[in-house]
Amino acid sequence: MSTLSAMIEGIGLWAPGVPSWDAFAAHCRGGDAPTDAPARPAPALLPPNERRRAPDTVLVALQAAQAACEAAGRDPATLPSVFASTYGDLAITDHLCATLARAPTEVSPIRFHNSVHNAAAGYWTIGTGAMQPATALSAGEGSFALGLLDALAQLEAGAPAVLLVGYDGAAVGPLAEVVRSEGLLGVALVLAREARDATVPRLALETAPATAAIDAPPAGISAGNAMAPALALLAALARSEAAAILPAGNGHAFRIAIDNAGGAHG
Repeated sequence: MSTLSAMIEGIGLWAPGVPSWDAFAAHCRGGDAPTDAPARPAPALLPPNERRRAPDTVLVALQAAQAACEAAGRDPATLPSVFASTYGDLAITDHLCATLARAPTEVSPIRFHNSVHNAAAGYWTIGTGAMQPATALSAGEGSFALGLLDALAQLEAGAPAVLLVGYDGAAVGPLAEVVRSEGLLGVALVLAREARDATVPRLALETAPATAAIDAPPAGISAGNAMAPALALLAALARSEAAAILPAGNGHAFRIAIDNAGGAHG
C-alpha cells in the first residue's frame, strides 16, 4: 500500500476525568488531570432534551467531534465524516437482549434506534445539517486504524478535509464475558489534504512490518476501553514522537508517522 498522508487541523477528546485534548496532552507530558472534570459529556450540539435521551456513546462521539471541528476552525456541515466504533453501544445491546428474553413487547423503539452502529453519525449529521457523506465503521480492534485509512482515502480522492471520530463505551452484562471494554472514550481528528497553517502536524499511514510491536495507550486514561488504540496515536502527538503503531485487525498493523512541524495543536 502506498503511503497516505494528511495534516491534522484539529483534535478532540473526552475521557472520564480528562475531558479535552489539552488535558490529555498535559497528562501525557506528566501533568495532573483536572480536578473539576465533568462526569458526563454534554455536547452543545444537542438540545437538553436530546442529551437526556441520547446514550453516552453518542454523547462522547459528538463531544469529541465538535471539539475537533472547533479547534480546526471548520464548519462541521462541510465535512465528510467517518465514525468508527469497535462494538457500538454494548449497554443498549445488553438492555435489548435482556428485554427480548424477559418481555419482548416492552422493547423500546427509542432504545432500538440508539443501538445501531450509525446512531452517532445520524445524530451528528442531523445536528450539524451536514450533507456530506457519513460513514459508520466497525472492525474490531482495528476500527480506529481502518477509520483513519477510510478518512485518508477520501482525502486522496479529492475531499479537502474529513472528520474522523472513534468512540466506545463499556461492556456490561453477559457481553462483558465475551468482549472487553471499560469506561467511555471519544477521540476525533479533523484531517486536511493541504496545510492552511504551517505549524500543524502531519501524519502518514503505511503498512507496518509483521514483527512491529503495537504501541500501548498511556496508563491511567481509558486504557481498558476498546477504542484505546487511538490514544497511542494521540499520546505520540502530545509527546512529539516520530510514530505510533496501531492494530489494523487480523494480525495486521499500521505505522503512523508523525511530522510535528510546529507541535500538535488542538
